[in-house]
Amino acid sequence: METENIFDVDKLWRKALVEIELLVSRANFVTWFQNTKINYLKDGVIFLNVPNSFAKEWIQKKYDKFILKSLRRIDPSIRSIDYIIHSNPIDTERRAPIKQVFKKTEDTQDTQLEFTEFYETKDSLNPKYVFDNFIIGSFNELAHAAAIAVTKKLGLAYNPLFIYGGVGLGKTHLLQAIGNEIKKQNQNTRIKYTTTERFTNEYIQSLKTNRMYEFKNNYIQYDLLIIDDIQFLAKKTKTQEEFFHVFNALYENNKQIILSSDRSPKSIPDLEERLRSRFEGGMMADVSEPEYESRVAILSSKAQEKNFDLSKEAIDYIASSIKNNIRELEGFLNILLAQSRLLNRSLSINEIEDLFKKTSTKSKKKVTFNQIIKTISDFYEIKEQNIFEKSRKKEFVLPRQVAMYILRKDFNGSYPYIGQKFGGKDHTTVMHACEKISKDNKNDQKLKNDIQMIRDCLYK
Repeated sequence: METENIFDVDKLWRKALVEIELLVSRANFVTWFQNTKINYLKDGVIFLNVPNSFAKEWIQKKYDKFILKSLRRIDPSIRSIDYIIHSNPIDTERRAPIKQVFKKTEDTQDTQLEFTEFYETKDSLNPKYVFDNFIIGSFNELAHAAAIAVTKKLGLAYNPLFIYGGVGLGKTHLLQAIGNEIKKQNQNTRIKYTTTERFTNEYIQSLKTNRMYEFKNNYIQYDLLIIDDIQFLAKKTKTQEEFFHVFNALYENNKQIILSSDRSPKSIPDLEERLRSRFEGGMMADVSEPEYESRVAILSSKAQEKNFDLSKEAIDYIASSIKNNIRELEGFLNILLAQSRLLNRSLSINEIEDLFKKTSTKSKKKVTFNQIIKTISDFYEIKEQNIFEKSRKKEFVLPRQVAMYILRKDFNGSYPYIGQKFGGKDHTTVMHACEKISKDNKNDQKLKNDIQMIRDCLYK
């Protein structure tokens, strides 16, 4: 029989979560603790509900001591924690029946030949993306572990798997590595890797050519469907509806679904709630910016792949200079390789530093102040003049502060100069704005992703 306790277990867990949230990153807190709940407390043992076996294993390994310490501060009688798998499956009443969704219309007479001519039926996997050359660090450890787990229990564990993080952090590599690993295990497994843009284009073309039956059945035939950049479903109401039906058909038949996004499901604007709940109903894993040690490992590995002899000093300089993006690391490495082969010799550290300064400022020098304002106002869907207004409305303040931050961070603008550009604002106001965004950018994954997307638009 369960023991009585002066603490209501829900209240006890809420108090513990307040402390736990201070000990772990926001992304990890949301990923691991938002679907947990104390089932009951008996004889000093907390029975804690977790959503799946992977979460159980990960929380026990990484956070058990933190959790127990927090709980004991509230109730010293607590001795240990027992983790119970208590899943919350997608509500079956909300699933659309396959037979109704994929009913063939009488006027559909297209042949299989015509179908294959229009739709891309190959798996679209790039063989260079494998687990063996994927560098693991604290920034992507969770996503990698989840990806490996999926390859061992396809369609049964962590379905869907939703991997999210900023641009150029290796999400596509990880997605395709899953596909290539499954393909290696069994050549007969039907695999499809595609992008949301391609899915949308095929859907639109199917509507135009009256081939919806073929379109739908093309996507539900796979054992593994991998879709990159799912955030581009935002605001596409009809495409969202069609993807919802495809998702349900695959899910109900235990087919594996893997999605990637530059942000978490709850941060994707204008996404139908029924899709959002399905994305959140599986396993979510974030990929953050690589720490210094991981950047060094990535550079060393890529240089070795290319048979490029890069000194430790050079690797240290590059890893210290490029902090946000794996794609940028590899891009600059390719520039060095091309320059080295052109000169037929190794580059000195001074030459590497000069080359970095030239390439890193080349695109930024082309960007004007007006382009920065236009890009940011378009991104936040406000008018350009709103950024310069004295209004304290949040929808105007944030874009204004982001603009100041980018001018300072990317273009080395002085505080007085930036203040002058924004209608003669005092330099302390600009300083406060830049410091605030810089601080928030470290803790707010959505803001970090937004700023990266703005930069991508500015410097592409």
